[in-house]
Amino acid sequence: MLDLVILSLHFFICFLISVAIWRGPKDVDLRSSSTGTVDTEPDGLILVGKEDEIKKSQRVTAKVNGREVVVFYHEGKFHAMDSRCYHEGGPLRLGEIEDINGQACIICPWHKYRITLETGEGLYEAINPLEPSPTPQWKSKGVKQRIHKVTIDNGNVYVSPPDLSVNFDSDYFADKYKNSGDLAMEK
Repeated sequence: MLDLVILSLHFFICFLISVAIWRGPKDVDLRSSSTGTVDTEPDGLILVGKEDEIKKSQRVTAKVNGREVVVFYHEGKFHAMDSRCYHEGGPLRLGEIEDINGQACIICPWHKYRITLETGEGLYEAINPLEPSPTPQWKSKGVKQRIHKVTIDNGNVYVSPPDLSVNFDSDYFADKYKNSGDLAMEK
């Protein structure tokens, strides 16, 4: 009987741990209203949070005009981009930041696509088979991820609304998840 109690307790604890891991840490949808927007300033900038809070958390996800945007603080700079990877919509807010040839890049947690924080370029490793000793080198696929301008004023972090007259590959997934109300949706 004691073995049955211990075994049941073991399964219950494992269940609680799996729920905690599955839920994981979630970003906060800062200042989000039921319409999926954040506070807009008269000059068109959109307030996404306090500078000190974002520096402390290193990243935050917010809805900007119904669009999921992730703001990163990395090595003294703020960067903002569409929160869904241009490849298949992976949640970039969960990715690791890695330095590639002096460029800070977010690594998509789903398929390991690398995207520069500064420009939104997709990077890939390539070799030239015609070289005597081909060595992999990082190359650009071009700008694939929409980048958003970040402005800091009086301790507040603002994001400029996107210029939708120019299209980027990430726009497909930004539109797909627009107004979904679920910043935590995973694959």
